[in-house]
Amino acid sequence: MSTTAFARGLRLRRLSRSGDDRFVVVPLDHPISDGPIMPGTALDDLVAAVAEGGADAVVLHKGALRRVEPYRFADLSLIVHLSASTAQAPDPDAKYLVATVEEALRAGADAVSVHVNLGSLDERRQVADLAAVAEACDRWNLPLLAMVYPRGPRVSDPRSPELIAHAALLAAELGADLVKTPYCGDVAAMRDVVRTCPIPLLTAGGVRIADTSELIEHVDAVMSTGAAGVAMGRSIFQSGDPATVTRSVVRAVRRAPEVSGTRAPVRPVEILAR
Repeated sequence: MSTTAFARGLRLRRLSRSGDDRFVVVPLDHPISDGPIMPGTALDDLVAAVAEGGADAVVLHKGALRRVEPYRFADLSLIVHLSASTAQAPDPDAKYLVATVEEALRAGADAVSVHVNLGSLDERRQVADLAAVAEACDRWNLPLLAMVYPRGPRVSDPRSPELIAHAALLAAELGADLVKTPYCGDVAAMRDVVRTCPIPLLTAGGVRIADTSELIEHVDAVMSTGAAGVAMGRSIFQSGDPATVTRSVVRAVRRAPEVSGTRAPVRPVEILAR
């Protein structure tokens, strides 16, 4: 085994805290796009809470790291998000690179993430950016999470299973190790999406689900499709008790039975040297 394959494989394994190739990722990158939607909670305390709840990783922009104590990541992986846009832009579906893989490594990242809106007016640039970041991740042996959503003027149904499957395959074909994409809302249809995706698939949390019982029902449904886990932000950080909600989500993800023939494993380290 080459040292480069070992390095990437080691970082990829760290993203699953329990080592079972299942993931609970808590994105905390929302302030750039949406503004102050995490009121009243210091970022450091919020990261501490989701770590206490057993999350595998958080997603943060590079500047936010200055407000988080390094020891918070003793049992928590760091994914540095490289894309950004604001809801106030002429085209809020356009995403632009605002950091590099090298910057993320200097910041201590275990992985990076890039956002692509499939079907947006700016799709060409976003797809090219994803490919370029994937190449840099290959050079630096850093795992890549691609966040790919069907979203744009030609997308009439952003929860279309066919479009979600296309989004997931785009991530895999361009070199991502993991993909975050929407849940279509139908277990059988989403199981087919997961089955066609050759890399681990995490579903996006979407709008906040305030009722914890309803939230866990949602997670149970997602996991019954064979998905590798969830990337859930608002339902956790906008709750009154992020640690407890995180713990409930983690428990639901970990207890889910294996769905035969669907969930793609994290690639063995021998395969990771591209």
